[in-house]
Amino acid sequence: MTSLNDKQIVKEYFNATGFDRWRRIYGEEEVSKVQLDIRQGHQQTLDQVLGWLSDSLTSLRICDAGCGVGSLSIPLAQRGATVFASDISQKMVEEAQVRAQAAGIPTSQIQFGVGDLAGIRGDYDVVICLDVLIHYPQAEAEAMLRYLAARAQGRIIVSFAPKTLWLSILKKIGEFFPGPSKTTRAYQHRYVDIVRCLVNQGFTIKRTGQVSTSFYYTRIIEAVRD
Repeated sequence: MTSLNDKQIVKEYFNATGFDRWRRIYGEEEVSKVQLDIRQGHQQTLDQVLGWLSDSLTSLRICDAGCGVGSLSIPLAQRGATVFASDISQKMVEEAQVRAQAAGIPTSQIQFGVGDLAGIRGDYDVVICLDVLIHYPQAEAEAMLRYLAARAQGRIIVSFAPKTLWLSILKKIGEFFPGPSKTTRAYQHRYVDIVRCLVNQGFTIKRTGQVSTSFYYTRIIEAVRD
């Protein structure tokens, strides 16, 4: 399966069955225990990233690459940042716009765009890409990182599903129980490969973190330009 097909699968999934599932997970509606666990894990990731940033982000231009329903873009704007929020799914972006409007965020503070990461233009003080690389194999993930790194003037923050023996076993078990809304591949990436890619683009690793719940696992890296 080529990376182009992976992108098409992700786009179609999050514009169809996946949209309603993840809109609910990233919202406040009642969900299943598994979905609630994922919601809590995702929120821990957001909290950790926001904790790495200043309470006041005025004058900073931040790109939220793979913004989903705006779970990160909105609090970034609330702290004063000018945000460009982009996602491959038009329905996700539309939902993010609704949530931003409900939160009272001025349209001048968040610009929304629909498209894959390679369509992002411009330079930003900070580029953030959370829970996106899991959908793409290593070569495509590294190509995305290189492109995003070129957009980041100051620092880049990314999260990814770590490649470990235990998670590889869980992934194999999960493949025996496909569901109608589980239509995207889940790719794990080695920490050393992600670090190598960022270092090769002129960045130094500043700090790392991780979030682990029953059904949500991620590593987070913040890198600053040398």
